[in-house]
Amino acid sequence: MNQIKIFIELTRLKRPIGFMLLFWPCAWGLTIAYDFSTNLENYFFFLTLFFLGSVLMRSAGCIVNDIWDKEFDKKVFRTKDRPIASKKISVTLASFYAVTLCFLALLILLNFNQYTIILALGSMPLAFTYPLMKRFTYWPQLFLGITFNYGLILGWTATKGQLDLVAIIFYIGAIFWTLGYDTIYGYQDIIDDEIIGLKSTSIKFKNKPNILLFSCYSIFLISLLIVGYSMSLNKISFAIFLLIVLQMFYFQLRKLNIEIPSNCLKIFKSNNFLGLLVLLGLIIGKI
Repeated sequence: MNQIKIFIELTRLKRPIGFMLLFWPCAWGLTIAYDFSTNLENYFFFLTLFFLGSVLMRSAGCIVNDIWDKEFDKKVFRTKDRPIASKKISVTLASFYAVTLCFLALLILLNFNQYTIILALGSMPLAFTYPLMKRFTYWPQLFLGITFNYGLILGWTATKGQLDLVAIIFYIGAIFWTLGYDTIYGYQDIIDDEIIGLKSTSIKFKNKPNILLFSCYSIFLISLLIVGYSMSLNKISFAIFLLIVLQMFYFQLRKLNIEIPSNCLKIFKSNNFLGLLVLLGLIIGKI
């Protein structure tokens, strides 16, 4: 039982926000590409596969992140008790868990078409190297966005079997969405990160957070509108997009206080609801 508790702690399974933020772009890409006049069973089948894949890959990613960051985690108040940093589990056993999770994710991936499989395998270096970026650049959140939203491309190709401009535009917009919300998340650790020498957009824009966040969320919304127009979504979907504007610019940016870590965490977590709103807007827009 103790090992199970450590595994759950290691993979953050009690914190679903991580794998949900990985899942939403997958669901978006699948939804905008899917023809809802055909068999809906395939849609829900693919949606389930992407959800399971998101849980597995996010769990594996957490382990790899903790292996890379074990020495830094010891020096940060929020992360010092993580299993690897606190030596509750060895790096060898943690690595075994990560490999096992990746193997299970591969079994899920094999259910998709060849084009999607190749694209997904090509993203693996991104998935396991982005934790290193905070050592070299003030833009690790940008690399996280490139990695975390790759599922949007896969969702599209799983249905279409090819990559189109609409998916690329949506993917770019989603990257900036992640850049924004992960910058908010990073404000929790800004003091410790500066002391130990790590870099982030949270540090780079600590004196002018609204400039970056407003720009990121605006780019995401513009991409969403372009996608909606290109896919001829109905008017109801654009009404839901107005709710997304309200959620982003009022409930997130207007209420953000980077001096209060609990406030940053709360606003970061609210992006799970945002992901759901976008999915609902896309589904309603296509039916």
